[in-house]
Amino acid sequence: MGALSAFAYIPIKLTYQSPSLELVGLLDTGASVNVLPYEVGLELGLTWEAQNLIIPLGGNLASSEAKAIILKAQIANFEPVDLAFAWTSDRNAPLILGQTNFFQAFDVCFYRAELAFEVSTRLN
Repeated sequence: MGALSAFAYIPIKLTYQSPSLELVGLLDTGASVNVLPYEVGLELGLTWEAQNLIIPLGGNLASSEAKAIILKAQIANFEPVDLAFAWTSDRNAPLILGQTNFFQAFDVCFYRAELAFEVSTRLN
């Protein structure tokens, strides 16, 4: 179970080919997609120019270009899963875990009164 503040953050390990990064992502039930910050993509070895599929973003990131990328993600001791991300050109964007496809791969139960949440895998 993770602690819950005004925002719910969760440790996540992301991998693209060989480099891996251990990061903290924002659980955002209102976000349509997972969002990967520009600098994190570079640290993982991604090349902006090599990505061709453009993803439209909304909200605060609507004016930023974003490209589709699939990364291997691991939460806690669960088996790694493939997560689709909108890799944004916005250098100030947070790592966001949203409906497509974090909340399709994991169930998250929020316990507001205890300021906590629990994550379980939906994949078998």
